[in-house]
Amino acid sequence: MSEPASAPPSPNRLQSTAPGERPQERLEKFGAQALSDTELLAMLLRSGTRGQDVLTLAGRLVAEGGSLAGLIAWTATDFQSLKGIGRVKALQLLTVMEIARRVLGQQAGETPLMNRADLVAAHLHPIVFGLEVEKFWVLCLNRRSRLLCREEITSGIAHGTLAHPREVFRVAIREAASGIVCVHNHPSGDPSPSAADLAITRQLRAAAATVQIALVDHIILGRAGADPAGRGYYSFAESGYLKD
Repeated sequence: MSEPASAPPSPNRLQSTAPGERPQERLEKFGAQALSDTELLAMLLRSGTRGQDVLTLAGRLVAEGGSLAGLIAWTATDFQSLKGIGRVKALQLLTVMEIARRVLGQQAGETPLMNRADLVAAHLHPIVFGLEVEKFWVLCLNRRSRLLCREEITSGIAHGTLAHPREVFRVAIREAASGIVCVHNHPSGDPSPSAADLAITRQLRAAAATVQIALVDHIILGRAGADPAGRGYYSFAESGYLKD
């Protein structure tokens, strides 16, 4: 009885591509903007694995992530779940995705206006997108409600205090801020405030009165699809919670 025929090997996309049309040659000749998402990833990966060339591997990554933007939320484990992505390649890809996240969060020109909850949410969304841990930031504002600085206070909170007012206002005093906006995310996507969120907001409101630096808002970021209100964020200022 004869053995079943094995599956034919996958065609090598890189070898079948004409030399002048390969990603590196096209990058040198036309610039990075001429490359497809798959070709850009292939340039980062540099090499494939046995039975899978680098273009095929990059194409699988884009397909699995749904898009390049989808890969921003991936962890090292996610990357390594694909055959051909080892620890080093996974860390390399994580680094590139973090750079992309930070670039998206930066704004050119005059510092952004932070006088409305929707503006704050839009500013932080590229940074919060895909985070699986809870983080807390303080945004220091000048008298015109423009951003002086954004500083992360805590990260990966599991138990205990979300953030201590002492650490929050230490940053504000250092930056000579006229006001602050506190922001934290809910990885679940639902920005509805918890009992702990209400407690820290009361503490921040009391501390703001003591140091005479305005607590402009405390905003919880989530996702519109998981938000009962459909906005993707919750504002304590808009809810009236910060009024005397």
